[in-house]
Amino acid sequence: MKILHVLLFCTLIVSCSKKTMPGTSATPSSGNGTVASTEAWITDPALSVLFQKKNNVLTGSSGPVIQVDDKQSFQTIDGFGFCLTGGSAFHIHNMEEASRAALLKELFATDGNSIGTSYLRVSIGASDLDEKVFSYDDLPEGQTDTLMEKFSLLPDKAFLIPVLKEILAINPSIKILGSPWSPPTWMKTNNNSKGGSLKPEYYNAYARYFIKYIQGMKAEGITIDAITIQNEPLHPGNNPSLLMLPEQQAAFIKQSLGPAFKSSGISTKIILYDHNADRPDYPMSILADKDAAQYVDGSAFHLYAGPIDTLSKVHDAYPDKNLYFTEQWVGAPGNLPEDLKWHIKNLIIGATRNWCKVSLQWNLAANSKQEPHTPGGCTECLGAVTIDGNQVKRNSAYYIIAHAAKFVRPGSVRISSTTVNGLPNVAFKTPEGKKVLIVLNESNTTQTFTIEENGTSMNTNLNSGAVGTYVW
Repeated sequence: MKILHVLLFCTLIVSCSKKTMPGTSATPSSGNGTVASTEAWITDPALSVLFQKKNNVLTGSSGPVIQVDDKQSFQTIDGFGFCLTGGSAFHIHNMEEASRAALLKELFATDGNSIGTSYLRVSIGASDLDEKVFSYDDLPEGQTDTLMEKFSLLPDKAFLIPVLKEILAINPSIKILGSPWSPPTWMKTNNNSKGGSLKPEYYNAYARYFIKYIQGMKAEGITIDAITIQNEPLHPGNNPSLLMLPEQQAAFIKQSLGPAFKSSGISTKIILYDHNADRPDYPMSILADKDAAQYVDGSAFHLYAGPIDTLSKVHDAYPDKNLYFTEQWVGAPGNLPEDLKWHIKNLIIGATRNWCKVSLQWNLAANSKQEPHTPGGCTECLGAVTIDGNQVKRNSAYYIIAHAAKFVRPGSVRISSTTVNGLPNVAFKTPEGKKVLIVLNESNTTQTFTIEENGTSMNTNLNSGAVGTYVW
């Protein structure tokens, strides 16, 4: 099943005193205006419009102005996408070949009805959305393996690695981030998958674990572009999980991980923190440590606590370090109108306006029972798609990511766009020179507004709660 996009041009009325938007065609119309054509992709839950290329005809009325200015540019975008959990890979892999191929093309290709997912996060070992807890070096109680002689990617070879290979065949340039939920239990203070801390005497062994993972995936044809050191290091209550305080993460980086990557010729980026926006002090304290910071590319955030604009404080203090938004869940059963507004405002607009190069939703796929998950893992994590056998249902996160991923391709640069009350927005310039503006109408009424760029303008509107991506 695929979304049937309406293959139409968006028709917009432009005042006769203005030029049409660049790259558009203009024809006479009744009244005092001209008609300009551009692409507008709309999701409007109230009208059951789901990411459709839409005709939008106006009568020439104007409104608040969103001024787009490509002379002011900010960060380069690496991509938009999802977390490909072990459970997600399980459901995708178990589809019949033709159904799986169609779904992966829809998710990862860039043409036709595809949404162009361009970035993935995978778990290093199990996340809480695997059927069971595992690491790549599980040992009988009392045994250790500091040289990683028993390290094996075998648990990922059943589902995750085959699915990644199919994705890479569709999009060879997709970037992949790896994040661990827990080290092997023999490295931990409590010898348990849940909680505990990494023992300092195993810092070097754990650095070798990361290197073996990166090298092992490379041998499978899978490049790991970046790693975070620990998923949610201040949340030891998940299964699996690890408590890693900032001073512990700093010590691990500068004493073991950074030097080990350097001596092994590992170019994979090291990213800090990977937790909520309420604790910017965590990554900033490590970035203040020059011995640790020399090995660090940047910091990653979630938004289960704290405001999104906190991220700009980290950028302003350390502008040479990158920012990534790496996870936000949608709770089952989902509420498209509310999910769309909150996530578009915070993850697509907010995260990128606050310097993030990446924005990711949580799990790509689950079944209708939100399975699998570990004992104690998330029981209400709604997939971007729900897969039952070969049947696919597209959920909130699918449309949220589609509004950015299809058009804001890797290498795009965020450019300036003015803030307008009730119409949060963000603008980009693509590598091909196109402009992309994503606008949310968070007000309670239909909003008419004007988009201006380089002396040209066009008028359009959005219903309450609707999202528009405008491309010219």
